[in-house]
Amino acid sequence: MTFARDTHINDPEIMPRMPSWVTSARAETFEDVAFLSGAALNHLHVVLGHKDVPQALLRDRLALRAAEACVAFSGRPEREGELRDAVHLLRSVDLPGPAGETYLPWRRAVERPVSIKALGRALPAFETGQNAAWLDAGKGAPVARAAMALEAVLTGAPRADVPALILADAALARALGWDHLVPLLAAGLKRADLRKQGDDLRLTCHRALISSTIEAVRQASDLARRTTHLKAVAPKLRAKGAGDAVEMFLTRDAVAPSALPLPDRAARRLCDRLVDLGAVRELTGRDTFRLYGV
Repeated sequence: MTFARDTHINDPEIMPRMPSWVTSARAETFEDVAFLSGAALNHLHVVLGHKDVPQALLRDRLALRAAEACVAFSGRPEREGELRDAVHLLRSVDLPGPAGETYLPWRRAVERPVSIKALGRALPAFETGQNAAWLDAGKGAPVARAAMALEAVLTGAPRADVPALILADAALARALGWDHLVPLLAAGLKRADLRKQGDDLRLTCHRALISSTIEAVRQASDLARRTTHLKAVAPKLRAKGAGDAVEMFLTRDAVAPSALPLPDRAARRLCDRLVDLGAVRELTGRDTFRLYGV
C-alpha cells in the first residue's frame, strides 16, 4: 500500500479526498456511525490545514448553508438567494427581517475566533454567563459535547434553534482544537432531530456530521481551486484598490459592488472584469442590485 507524500498536501489540484469507505458506507450501529463521523472530522481537520483553503470564505459559505437549514426548520420559504439579499442589501437604518435575523448570527459567529465574547456578539439575546454554561454543558468526546450543548440550550430555550446550533458547533470546534467555529451540524440535521435527547440525539449528530463534513470538504476543495485562479488573475487588474477588493472576495461569500473600496462605476467595471476572467460569479441573475462571489 502506498500513501501520498506530505508535500502533496499543499497542491490544490490534489487536495486530499475523503476516503470512499467514509462517503459510501452505510453504518447501522452506534459504534460504526461514531467511527465514521470521527474519520470524516479528522479528514476535514487535515483539509482545513491546507494552505490554499480560504478559511474565512469557507466558513462564511458554510454559515449561509447553516442559515438556510435553520430557515427551513422554521417553515419559512427563503433560500440562499433571499438570505444573501437580506444581509448584503440591508441598509444601516433597516431591520433585517426574519431571514436576516437567522443569517446574521451565523455570519457573526464565524467571523472571529471562538470565545464567550464572540458568541455574545453573535447571540446578544442571551447573557454571557448563560452562553458559557451552555457551551460547557457537554463532556467526553467532541461530538458528545456538541450534542449535549445542543440539548442543554433547547431544554432551557425550546425555540432557540439558531443559538442552540451555533453553540453546539462552537462546543465541537473547541473540543477539536479549532480556533474558529465551522458550521456543520445544522446542514446535516432535520427539524425533528432537534427534539431528540440523550443517545438518540448523539447518534443523530454523528450521522449529521458525516454528511455535512463530506460536503464541507467538497466545498473546501472547490474554493481552493477557485481562489487560486482569482489570485492568479489579480495582477491583471489595474484599478486602484483592486488588491483590497480581491481580498474581500477571498474572505466573503458574496460582495456587493457598493461594498468595494472603489468608486461605484469602477467597482462595477471591476466585477464585470473578474466575471470575464472566470474569477468570480454573479450570484443573483439580476440586472441591478447584483452580488458577486468566488
